[in-house]
Amino acid sequence: MARGRETNKEESPKVKISKESVKEAMMIFRYLRPYNKVFITGLVFIALSSGTTMAFPFLLNKLIDSAHGTIQGPLSYSPGIIALIMIAVLTVQMIFSFLRIYLFTYVGENAVADMRKDIYRQMVMMPMDFFAQRRVGELSSRITADVSQIQDAVTSVLAEILRGVLVLIIGIGMIMFISIKMTMLMLSVVPVIVVFALIFSKFIRKLSRQAQDQLAESGTVVQETLQGISNVKAFSNEWYELNRYNKSISSLVKLAVKNGQFRGLFVSFMLFSVFGAIVLVVWYGAGLMQQGHLTFGQLTEFVVYTAFVGGTMAGFAELYSQLQKTLGATQRIRELLKETTEDVAITPVELQEEYRLHGNVSLDHIGFSYPSRKEIQVIKDVSISALSGQQIAIVGPSGAGKSTLASLLLGFYTPDKGSISFDGRPASSIPITQLRKQLALVPQDILLFGGTIFENIAYGKPGASMEEVHAAAGKANAHDFISGFPEGYETIVGERGVKLSGGQRQRVAIARAILKDPVILLLDEATSSLDSESESLVQEALQNLMKNRTSFVIAHRLSTIRNADQIIVLENGKVKESGTHAELIGIEEGLYRNLNKLQLFEA
Repeated sequence: MARGRETNKEESPKVKISKESVKEAMMIFRYLRPYNKVFITGLVFIALSSGTTMAFPFLLNKLIDSAHGTIQGPLSYSPGIIALIMIAVLTVQMIFSFLRIYLFTYVGENAVADMRKDIYRQMVMMPMDFFAQRRVGELSSRITADVSQIQDAVTSVLAEILRGVLVLIIGIGMIMFISIKMTMLMLSVVPVIVVFALIFSKFIRKLSRQAQDQLAESGTVVQETLQGISNVKAFSNEWYELNRYNKSISSLVKLAVKNGQFRGLFVSFMLFSVFGAIVLVVWYGAGLMQQGHLTFGQLTEFVVYTAFVGGTMAGFAELYSQLQKTLGATQRIRELLKETTEDVAITPVELQEEYRLHGNVSLDHIGFSYPSRKEIQVIKDVSISALSGQQIAIVGPSGAGKSTLASLLLGFYTPDKGSISFDGRPASSIPITQLRKQLALVPQDILLFGGTIFENIAYGKPGASMEEVHAAAGKANAHDFISGFPEGYETIVGERGVKLSGGQRQRVAIARAILKDPVILLLDEATSSLDSESESLVQEALQNLMKNRTSFVIAHRLSTIRNADQIIVLENGKVKESGTHAELIGIEEGLYRNLNKLQLFEA
């Protein structure tokens, strides 16, 4: 049983830091601009917070030396006074830290919210070809994982980088002021620790990614098994699925244990290195104390500043990694925002009289290939004319191009050759939103949103009253079954409408189309997957829907379109035959006649 395995990587890819990638990342600051005053204030509090934090070791030195009676220079106060000053500084530092975090969170959350709105708006405005070439999961990750990565960068990473730079400048400046010799000794040790930390952390991150990938794979096994549980049980393959999952979990355990071993080595090495460096510095500093070049308070101050500097240097490795991920996230989002969108309205618009249609449709020598498959011509020189109120049926074998014609009429794609016109007016001269407001599609695979039945029907006319929804449901033969639910129209349909049967979903979709009151109706095999009883109810609802409208009916069951004004028979993207049912059934060896015979035989 071969199955495709897909790994869902939510982690943003790392991008090499370069002039180009940094330039692209500047898009973040476009979203910070409306909040620049708050952002600048946050930067000020970063500086103040860092300054007060770095004052602590200096005050600690004065406290210790005052207790030993060796205090010199400024702050020659008693230990009690210095302790009170330290408490005051810590209090101020606490306030500064709170304001820094609060302000950056405020800026980050608002900027990211604006970014998410722009990305979502860009997505819903994209043409259908864009979605045909991308997975939904990939697009979802743009607005979730990628934006979250940027959010982390704005709210914490950027602040930590700025704070780390200030800590390094102040810390190195202070330890050099205390003792140049000890500073040189410390700086000769720290780079070695940082290099080893970078090597270890890179290897550990690689193992962590492998473990995440393996975990995602095991999750895919569970998802596939549960989605196809009927097949699993029908083939008695519970044992096979258990073996698949157990094998995946065993691989995950091995990777996790290996990762734990290297993390243990890394932590042990870092503890040994840091404390070894402290021992070396203190040993050397003790010698300077014996020579009278250093006080105990100064040695303590030096050790604390060294810890600050070393911790900041080690933290820069992770910050650098986060920065690379942020650049990768901004690059992917920027690529999305650069895509060309459809010229659709993004605010509620009323139908303008100058664009109101009467229902006359003409397809004149249409030729079309999907942008992703230009070498395959799906529609070849197709011409169809429909007068207002006529029912045009489109039939033919699978792959003949029937659904593609519906997509072209809806403006999902533009023909490569020929033209489509409505009431003698080229489709390109009608704003796409004005055109689609007067068309309605009832597809074979009905998608209902996860809300209530009322909300799904009202989607055809946002803001519709309960009376209007009830009337539409009545015409769609849906009111009776909806009223039979305990919650009635407030019944939750579930994800994609899973709580309703196929016939019920179809009738809800028909009610939605009736409520929209379109001039032109497109039915894409709307009854092909229904049982006889459901088909009868749906067919009656469709007849109500098609009254006084121009209708294009893509049909699989030929019995449903015998009364059509015109039947177009497609084969390999071309019009093979056209006419009424009586005319086509009379063509000896005709494609329509053969299809009709096959269906009668199957019945």
